[in-house]
Amino acid sequence: MKKNPNIAVVGATGLVGSTFIKVLEDRDFPYDNLYLFASAKSAGKVLTVKGKEYTVEELTAESFDRDIDIALFSAGGGTSETFAPIAASKGVVVVDNSSQWRMHDEVPLVVPEVNPEAAFKHNGIIANPNCSTIQAMVAMKPLHDKYGIKRVVYSTYQAVSGSGVKGVRDLEEGLKGNDIMTAYPHPIAGNCIPQIDVFLDNGYTKEEMKMVNETHKILEDDSIRVTVTTVRVPVLNSHSEAINLEFDKEFGDIQEIKDDLANFPGIILQDDPANSVYPLAREAAGKDEVFVGRVRRDFSVDSGVNLWVVADNIRKGAATNAIQIAELLISRA
Repeated sequence: MKKNPNIAVVGATGLVGSTFIKVLEDRDFPYDNLYLFASAKSAGKVLTVKGKEYTVEELTAESFDRDIDIALFSAGGGTSETFAPIAASKGVVVVDNSSQWRMHDEVPLVVPEVNPEAAFKHNGIIANPNCSTIQAMVAMKPLHDKYGIKRVVYSTYQAVSGSGVKGVRDLEEGLKGNDIMTAYPHPIAGNCIPQIDVFLDNGYTKEEMKMVNETHKILEDDSIRVTVTTVRVPVLNSHSEAINLEFDKEFGDIQEIKDDLANFPGIILQDDPANSVYPLAREAAGKDEVFVGRVRRDFSVDSGVNLWVVADNIRKGAATNAIQIAELLISRA
């Protein structure tokens, strides 16, 4: 891998794809050449990146017949299923944001603050975890390393931007009094919908089982007991999560847990309940960090804590995480 690789963005005109571009600019990611790909419908659009104009090309099997080192994919599972192997076969390292490759044994599932070494065990494809999993993993990693997590209960409150432009439109129109349902089975304005993705035979949704399976894979521990309820809420951006953890080992004062969190890379601790200071979705929007607060002992178990975890689902939950993976790859060039 080169220090200044040639980068491709697949799905460049979508919500996450356009955020890939913004994060590349914000983090001043070093590259020699940049290629932007999208569907035939978006081909021909001109986007400006770091002051230079680029024309969006239609994604085809021949798109990777050039010197591309890293391709950032966010164009849906079907596109990734078809084109990621083609890119990988031509020496491109694909960082894929869809769910297509996450649970494949030969594809690493990477959160750079949590399991960075996994990024170097790829066979051409690296998977970005689910947005709700990413922020949870960052918050849980320092505590798992020190105390060992034996059980986790996730309750998520997920923003409409996680459903793309349709979800955003449903909320915006609903707030105007126009209840449209292009992304959800019910109006989202004024509602909390306890269904994200389809229901499975076990009564959980596909989104909920993603969090179960991805937690096990990223932490490399299938013994952790995980249960999840995911809820779509009428918030534009940033996912919020109430996370309850039960540990194998005892911890001392709750300040010990707060210090563990505050000292971990990628976490900003906001925990001053007396002054109503805790993470908020509006304040996390547009930022790359994971915000943690409402840290308190769970008195119903021998060794447990409750956390409130908030992060921008489009940035840290998708684009930034992918670009951090790319930064990892070039760090050893």
